[in-house]
Amino acid sequence: MSSVQHSNTLAKTATLRWAPDLAAIQQMLMQRVVPPVVIIALLGALWELLCSSPGAALPPPSQVLRDTWELIVNPFYDYGGNDVGMAWQILASLERVAYGYSLAVVAGIALGVLVGQSTWAMRGLDPVFQVLRTVPPLAWLPISLAGFQDSTPSAIFVIFITAIWPIIINTSVGIRNIPEDYRNVARVLRLNGMEYFTRIMLPAAAPYIFSGLRIGVGLSWLAIVAAEMLIGGVGIGFFIWDAWNASMISDIVLALVYVGIVGFILDRMVAFIGNRVTRGTAQG
Repeated sequence: MSSVQHSNTLAKTATLRWAPDLAAIQQMLMQRVVPPVVIIALLGALWELLCSSPGAALPPPSQVLRDTWELIVNPFYDYGGNDVGMAWQILASLERVAYGYSLAVVAGIALGVLVGQSTWAMRGLDPVFQVLRTVPPLAWLPISLAGFQDSTPSAIFVIFITAIWPIIINTSVGIRNIPEDYRNVARVLRLNGMEYFTRIMLPAAAPYIFSGLRIGVGLSWLAIVAAEMLIGGVGIGFFIWDAWNASMISDIVLALVYVGIVGFILDRMVAFIGNRVTRGTAQG
């Protein structure tokens, strides 16, 4: 066999080997990427059509891009004070979310386990939780400002008190729904409290816990954007409010796009971790 024929054979073999992978990638693109791209393009075209008239109250996408191009291409500028790029605004908000959400995860899972395990605790604490969770997030802000006398811990507290309730509720439901067979196995193996918690309780309740964590992270991001509009300082919420005061509608539109993208990424991150931990059995 000549070298040319040998090369052709190797090329054909490589093509056949990669064909299934290429077909899978193409199918994934058609199912997951193309539909949202088409919908976004259609919505963008509709938005452009509706807002291009001279009397339109909102700017069309083309004008938003023109007005905010510097913010898009230079997200890390820092001119001092609150005059910083969008990346720093988002990172400041994410830092507050990280602190508040982490506290909510620890406290929420602990209280959820307590309520799920103890009938007495459930009867005593559940009415309190049901009342407190109906309080709007921003209603906690004046109380937190009065208590902490500082905007940053106040914002973190608002995130904490907003995110903790779905974590508590879902964790307690997961604990109460642990199959009795699992509990019997723990008794047969004579597992101590820590072994039962780590080997039986958490793995069995993990799908419910991660459902609560996904809801909690979404509420955390909603709460920080709203709280920052009132507390001021660097943050995406204050950026939106400041842009409104300056009548910079295009800046507000760009910030809302970033808020939505970051919220989506946060949800996907928690969902990814949940699928890894629960092996794909996490509740939707």
